[in-house]
Amino acid sequence: MSQILRQQIEKITPLTDKEFEYILSHFTFKKLKKHQFLIQENDTVQNDHFVVKGLLKAYYVNHEGKEHIMQFAMEDWWVTDYQAYFNQTVATLNIDCLEPTEVLCLSIHNREKLCADMHKIEHFFRKKSNLGYVALQRRILSLLNSNAKERYEQLLQQYPTLFQRVPKTLIASYLGVSRETLSRLSS
Repeated sequence: MSQILRQQIEKITPLTDKEFEYILSHFTFKKLKKHQFLIQENDTVQNDHFVVKGLLKAYYVNHEGKEHIMQFAMEDWWVTDYQAYFNQTVATLNIDCLEPTEVLCLSIHNREKLCADMHKIEHFFRKKSNLGYVALQRRILSLLNSNAKERYEQLLQQYPTLFQRVPKTLIASYLGVSRETLSRLSS
């Protein structure tokens, strides 16, 4: 189970067994059922979560009750409400499980401790943050500049397995289109 975390870290920086053991000692393990919330709006956000197994969706519900999917997170991805996690405030997002899920949880305190103790981990999280900023910018630019068909094709090209794991209504919500529009795009 922890090997997937080690593999991800080692894509950026090599680790000894002792270093990885120390890193892993700062995480806790959590198992969730399908449809169970990892984070709910107005909860205090204690952890960032590394997905070992399963699939989650992070979403915002606006004042009219419309759900806006911000992110899907599958194996080898990180997910939390980052605004609440880093600022130690309450969540504005909901994150729930689309499949039975297993995550490794890292508190902000333990993250800061690891980064202070190990330059390698500080480097790892900086690189991961940079990649996250790039992905977020791409997503925003796609929403601003691409039509529905282009967004659909980009998502299909980037994450083809997502389409076998996520209901089309959720794919449509993520793309900002109706279910009917998604059906036309996928035919």
